[in-house]
Amino acid sequence: MVSDNKTLDKVYTAKNHEQLMDAYKDWASDYENDTVGRFGYVAHVASAEALDNVLESHGARILDAGCGTGLVGEELSARGYTTMDALDYSREMLEEARRKNIYQQHIQADLSKQIDIVEDSYDAVVCTGTFTYGHVKANAFDELIRITRPGGIICFTIREGAYEDYGYRQHMIELEQQNQWELLSMENTVYFKKEDVSCKICTYKVLD
Repeated sequence: MVSDNKTLDKVYTAKNHEQLMDAYKDWASDYENDTVGRFGYVAHVASAEALDNVLESHGARILDAGCGTGLVGEELSARGYTTMDALDYSREMLEEARRKNIYQQHIQADLSKQIDIVEDSYDAVVCTGTFTYGHVKANAFDELIRITRPGGIICFTIREGAYEDYGYRQHMIELEQQNQWELLSMENTVYFKKEDVSCKICTYKVLD
């Protein structure tokens, strides 16, 4: 996937995690100005709204997986959620999120592998901007299910194009057939307004 923007290209065409982390290391301090300001990134707002629509309590323990600089966490905090942890593979992005003072824990971990979090730890996991080109593969869904309690919620975005190209949809269906989770909603929404890019927002309930 190649866009008309060199900053996005460096991230989305990364061949491995080392290249991806190099891209985010260079980008961390300018990330929000670029994504929200220059590209019109709005998926974090839609994700927070989707999660808020299904959670029953503002006391829910939430993991912001692939938190970046904490944009989703800010939106959830503004909606009254106070018990949130942040997870990201990029140390520099995680440091930007730490400065917001909205998360209890700041966890540096790779979602493409098993992470050091006890199963059934969270009432909800939100994962925005991570299931896309050059990032995390579909097997990460299994890990999100593992760390979410039965009856808990997983809400995530999938970038257009990558939805089919990366096998996300196929694995989502397989997990449904295995009674791992139940689809509550799937909607198309804007990802980058100024780049004319969309995504799907998917909300699942984890089953027993």
